[in-house]
Amino acid sequence: MNVMGKIFANKIDEQVHEDFVKFGRGIYQDRYLLEGKKQKTAWSVKTSSEFANYLVIKGLAKVKGEIHVTGIIVSTIELKDEDIKFEKIKKYMGIKQMVINTDVKPEKLISLMIKYPRAFYALSFKMEGFELKIKEKPPKSAKPGTKKEILPKADFCSLKTNDKILIDDLFFDIPEFEEVKIRHVLQIEDIEIPKGITEPEKLRAMAKRKGKVKRIRVIGEKEEINEKEFVA
Repeated sequence: MNVMGKIFANKIDEQVHEDFVKFGRGIYQDRYLLEGKKQKTAWSVKTSSEFANYLVIKGLAKVKGEIHVTGIIVSTIELKDEDIKFEKIKKYMGIKQMVINTDVKPEKLISLMIKYPRAFYALSFKMEGFELKIKEKPPKSAKPGTKKEILPKADFCSLKTNDKILIDDLFFDIPEFEEVKIRHVLQIEDIEIPKGITEPEKLRAMAKRKGKVKRIRVIGEKEEINEKEFVA
């Protein structure tokens, strides 16, 4: 289940917490963008960067045997796995970009993603019934703001798939659609600081965000808004 699905289903877990660590207090407009179009035998989906890791791991779980993967993995630490060969590693301002362009067993990448969940996996690959393309660049940092600017586009990740289970998970509150656009507004109202922890990095990682998510769906010409409180 994706992060937004978990929040609205009251199933908040460590995945949701990890996803929200980057947010401070404030209002974050137009996050977790989703667009979906029904095609003849499949669906076309476009998303913002927040769905990248989710789409990568969902796709890799479908692979049998090796698959050719291209893209970058972005992290503040250098990821190491003797079974995954990186083409090169770029370093800038404490950020590492590990470039991958190779055939790999999916379970190796999935294991890496589980071990380093805060890394950003901008990986592209394709198989029958599933083609994922993700831009090879780091996502923009999370900055709050209340002013409405030019609406961002859901164009960081592009997916074509015939996987109805995946579509139902992404668009969990829309059973059937021809075309739909979804955006979310995050309002982080408070940060619950754990007691007995003094290290800044641990404090940031273990602190829980408290607030609400506004889910705005546009189906055809009709706009619908749902809101959910959360602690994650």
